[in-house]
Amino acid sequence: MLGRTASSLFWMSRYHERAQNVTKLLEVAYRGAIMSHTGQEHGTHWTFAMSCSGCDSDFSERYDELNLRNVVNFMVFSKDNPVSVRNSLELARNNARAVRTGITAELWEAINTTWIDFADVNPQTITQEKLPDFLAWTNQRSHLFRGALLNTILRDDGYFFSQMGNFVERADNTVRILNTQYYSLLPDNDIVDDGSMERYQWSAILRALSGRRSYRFAYPNARLKPFNIAEFLILRREMPRSLAHCYHWLSDTAEDLGQFYGSREPSLDMAKEIALSLSEKQMREIYQEGLHEFLTDFIGRNNLFAQKLSEDYNFA
Repeated sequence: MLGRTASSLFWMSRYHERAQNVTKLLEVAYRGAIMSHTGQEHGTHWTFAMSCSGCDSDFSERYDELNLRNVVNFMVFSKDNPVSVRNSLELARNNARAVRTGITAELWEAINTTWIDFADVNPQTITQEKLPDFLAWTNQRSHLFRGALLNTILRDDGYFFSQMGNFVERADNTVRILNTQYYSLLPDNDIVDDGSMERYQWSAILRALSGRRSYRFAYPNARLKPFNIAEFLILRREMPRSLAHCYHWLSDTAEDLGQFYGSREPSLDMAKEIALSLSEKQMREIYQEGLHEFLTDFIGRNNLFAQKLSEDYNFA
């Protein structure tokens, strides 16, 4: 496979995953904004969404007021925001179009119709009342893309590069949310009142990563606790957005790719090493080493893996 083809498939999946991640953050922020929380300041919920996506400073440079209209314009529709839903969907579609003959009709249809329908939306029509349905639609379109990918694509190198793009982006999103909110997951916050700021932040983290209900299944007899939440989102492989789950998939996909080509590039071994390091970790060790330090180091390792993968397979 040509390097530019591998690159397009990798980024096609990565951008679609990014669009969904930003959408989930906005869903959580909107939910928080319409509910009353003890100690919550005006704009805290929108700040949560923007800081987790890494665009809070860019927003501050462009807008004087933190409100729903400005946040939605910037996070969803802005051409100037690199991580906006608009830019992510458009770039996903552009990458898919570059490899149009290498993907299935079902996958192309899911990507192309999503972009066409999104591009037809007038941002001014997305009022506070209509925002939840619009975000739900965007989220569902990401699920449609993922379903078409998993159910129609041949299990060859194109599929493997697509999978890698998806899980590199997912791991990046999870670790950045955790790192932005790491202070609320420290052991000192283990005992709090039900109406506390920390409890809201814990719920927001879980909801942003689609884990609020599955947490209850994983810890059926435990209330929300920072130790459990951190363990759930870092080390529990059964949680689809945990770091361990992402690198379990990346390691397995790297193995498949190596077998497909009959050779192993350094990046494939790197994925296996990261997955193994997570499987051997205990949450208490991570706390002892420093949660913030662990998460910051993981961001670097995840970025390095993606960079090394692009070098090994000559991404254009």
